[in-house]
Amino acid sequence: MSPLTVHRRPSTFGVLIAVSGELDATNADRLESFAGRERMPGRPLILDLDGLTFMDSTGLHVLLRVHADVRQEGGTLHLAAVQDLPARMLQLTGVWDILNIHADVHEAAMALATGRLRRLS
Repeated sequence: MSPLTVHRRPSTFGVLIAVSGELDATNADRLESFAGRERMPGRPLILDLDGLTFMDSTGLHVLLRVHADVRQEGGTLHLAAVQDLPARMLQLTGVWDILNIHADVHEAAMALATGRLRRLS
C-alpha cells in the first residue's frame, strides 16, 4: 500500500494542500486533522489530489466532513486534479455533483479569482 502524504503548498488564494498516495481507513484521520490545522476561517481550501491514487469510503467521508467544516467557517472547499479511482468514487456516490471540482490547481485558482463557484443552498 502507498502511504498518504499531505503538505501545504504556497498559495495566494487561500490554503492549498497537496494530497498523494492512498486515502483509506488506515490514514484518513491524518488528512482530516491536517486540513483542520491548516485551513483558515473564511478562506478557500483547495485539495490538490493529483497524486491521490486510491480512496475508500472512509476517505470519502473525510472529504465530506472537511467540506462541511470549511463551509461552516465561511469558506469553500475545492478539489483539484482528481484522478481515476477517486473520481469514480465521487461520481458513483453523487458527491461529484455537490463539490467544487476542477481539472487542476490553476483552474481552481481561476475559478476563485473570477468568482465562478458552484453555489450551494
